[in-house]
Amino acid sequence: MPAIYLMPHTVIREDIDVLGHANNLSYLKWMLRAALDHSAAQGWSGEAYRTLGSGWVVRAHQIEYQQPAFEGDQIVVRTWVANLKKVTSLRRYEIFRPAGDNKEIRLVTASTDWAFIDYKSGMPKRIPPEIATAFEIVPDLPVASG
Repeated sequence: MPAIYLMPHTVIREDIDVLGHANNLSYLKWMLRAALDHSAAQGWSGEAYRTLGSGWVVRAHQIEYQQPAFEGDQIVVRTWVANLKKVTSLRRYEIFRPAGDNKEIRLVTASTDWAFIDYKSGMPKRIPPEIATAFEIVPDLPVASG
């Protein structure tokens, strides 16, 4: 059960904008996919949340773009849970291009503020212990080189 989840991705033509690099929505999609994949790896798939009748919704995203990604680039989305409160959780991301010799070129740093809600009422709900204990909190990750 990884505290820090790594999702490799190859940038495809559909990810590219008119300027020839990955568009903003592609980065957001990669982040969301990595978050969902990480949750599923911890035992909490979309189906598990539907069965529970509650789950996560996004309150806010923060994305800082540092370098572009281009078609064909092999990138990695690194994500982890930085905190869990009563009804919210902060998830952080780094998107990078491996550069050999254990070096990375950081493309993006980002975070998503999630709220846990009851699906039927749409109201915030306390995060159940079985979900809170499924995720190891990684409050600060050393900044990658690049």
